[in-house]
Amino acid sequence: MKNNLASRLQSITLAVVLVVGPGCKSPGGSAPASGVERPPEPESQARQQAPASAPPGMVWVAGGTFWMGCEGCGMPDALPAHRVSVDAFWMDRTPVTNAEFERFVQATGFVTVAERQLDPRDFPGVPRDKLVPGSAVFHATSQPVPLDNPLQWWQYTPGASWRHPGGPGSSIRDRADHPVVHIAFDDALAYAQWAGKRLPTEAEFELAARGGLDGNLYPWGNELTPGGRAVANTWQGQFPARDRGEDGYVGTSPVTAFPPNGFGLYDMGGNVWQWCADWYRPDYYAVLAKAGPVAHNPQGPTDSFDPEEPGAAKRVLRGGSYLCTDQYCARYLVGSRGKSEVSSGASNLGFRLVRSVSR
Repeated sequence: MKNNLASRLQSITLAVVLVVGPGCKSPGGSAPASGVERPPEPESQARQQAPASAPPGMVWVAGGTFWMGCEGCGMPDALPAHRVSVDAFWMDRTPVTNAEFERFVQATGFVTVAERQLDPRDFPGVPRDKLVPGSAVFHATSQPVPLDNPLQWWQYTPGASWRHPGGPGSSIRDRADHPVVHIAFDDALAYAQWAGKRLPTEAEFELAARGGLDGNLYPWGNELTPGGRAVANTWQGQFPARDRGEDGYVGTSPVTAFPPNGFGLYDMGGNVWQWCADWYRPDYYAVLAKAGPVAHNPQGPTDSFDPEEPGAAKRVLRGGSYLCTDQYCARYLVGSRGKSEVSSGASNLGFRLVRSVSR
């Protein structure tokens, strides 16, 4: 446990900073090469047929074998590309929305991590009136700044939560169809248990995000803005000073604001980061690649380790967010990875769920 409030709040903010990640632009500014740019394996062509009836709000994702990872992206934790086989499953058509999460809270009385009072026993010597729950909120800078210190644009904000995504005074009143944010890992697990679903594995998420395409850089194809048209909620402009909102949004967007991918899934890239079930280790792909020719339904490593923050327990995130840009974080690339400390939420962090196929 942290023994003072400042270190606790800094650890929360730093955990979110690591979600944004280092610059991901490929060397020389050329398009990054996906780790799946190979002829499809025979197994990937064998698709399981969907059952006759679909669970409400869910999409069938046929199983298959694919190359997982992102070569040439400047992201060491997405290397090496390796063959993975995933069984068929159902996936939520969209990230969980504010309206859906509100129904869960009304039914259960659940209180999210960002809303829970900090325990004074964890912070000896800190006045109780300083122990205010909250979460990390993005704030655009007033002018361009060097990109070496994300604490310039991330702030721990007392009172920020899923109900008040920008902090006190903000609300979700007109955002029922936006993705819920400020969700810690345990919050997502609690919702999943209530809904009778589970979080996707990282492999399931990438297979689903590819939308049936082979070798694609993004969930929708190989161009970030095909024909000059925005197809995802990302950052336009000089990060982190000004998002020009050329895609129609500054901040989160409705979960069906942009076209779905080939499987009919929305927001598989951009808008908000999404939790996966896997623990995060940067060397996990190398371990899988050495273990055999094909990893079947990989569940992630048995524990977490991030050399950038060795004491933090982290899970994998996928999909990128409205803050992603080629200038700084291009993790809307379909083979790229994110990470976050499990007890931290943020104003760009949500989730969606999956359901295994009944046998």
